[in-house]
Amino acid sequence: MTLHLQDAPPLPPWLADAFPYRRRIATVDGVRIHFVDHGEGPVVLLCHGNPTWSFLWRKVIARLDGYRVIAPDLWGLGLSDKPRSTRDHDLGRHLELIGGLVRGLGIESFITVGQDWGGPIAAGVAARDPNRVRAAIFGNTGVLAPRRPLRVTSFHRFSHRPLISDAVFRLGGFPQRALHRVQGDPKSIGKLERRAYTWPLRRLRDRAAPLGLARMVPNREDHPSLPHLDHIDSWIRGFQGPIGLVWGLRDPILGRGLKRHARELPNARVWETSAGHFLQEEVPDEIAEAIRWADAEAD
Repeated sequence: MTLHLQDAPPLPPWLADAFPYRRRIATVDGVRIHFVDHGEGPVVLLCHGNPTWSFLWRKVIARLDGYRVIAPDLWGLGLSDKPRSTRDHDLGRHLELIGGLVRGLGIESFITVGQDWGGPIAAGVAARDPNRVRAAIFGNTGVLAPRRPLRVTSFHRFSHRPLISDAVFRLGGFPQRALHRVQGDPKSIGKLERRAYTWPLRRLRDRAAPLGLARMVPNREDHPSLPHLDHIDSWIRGFQGPIGLVWGLRDPILGRGLKRHARELPNARVWETSAGHFLQEEVPDEIAEAIRWADAEAD
């Protein structure tokens, strides 16, 4: 695959100062994907989740001298193209786009890293092209298939309610306006961070992704995400390379998920922290340490 690549458009000065990394736009299967392409050395793929963008990784990137960091914005978020319908958000489509970016850039090997929906996406890209993956780091995510029968959180049950969920997510700018509430330290998402996370979704017509990604979480046995999540589960359980789990235990959404991941991935090294859901804002040192550990173990 040959990608059409171009420099990303400039950011507003207030945002450019906080996010001073090389950024590019790649057209993948007709979709423009915005991504950070910074540094030189072993490649690290950083995948964010809902409703953030590559800005979330800026503190980690600053600690990864000696690496080439590829940090894409998921379709619908950040500066990537934004479909108008929540139905466009299908896990398989996200995997095709991020996997196409990695292949199109000619990346032969990489460490895959993901948080929130970025965990299954980072692992799913690896599962589709396993010979390229050297190591895997996951934080506050779910890379193991959901247990059956399915258990759906109140947040995700709400996301499937017609009309009211559209009003709250689209008109209310949810959840990007409330990210500080799931942090170990709410001050870790201050005025600058709040502005940075709401800025790409400032237009009402661009707000399909937060609700679409929430609805990608399975709520029924025939949900289209389940086959992909089962494949990812199979891959991660059989992966022979280094696996690291960096977890924020004060995350009210996925903090308790560490127990299952540590138990069912017994070879994984675990970093427990007092961070919340968006641990990149609170414990970038631990994430960078885990990546460097995985790189050394993979050699």
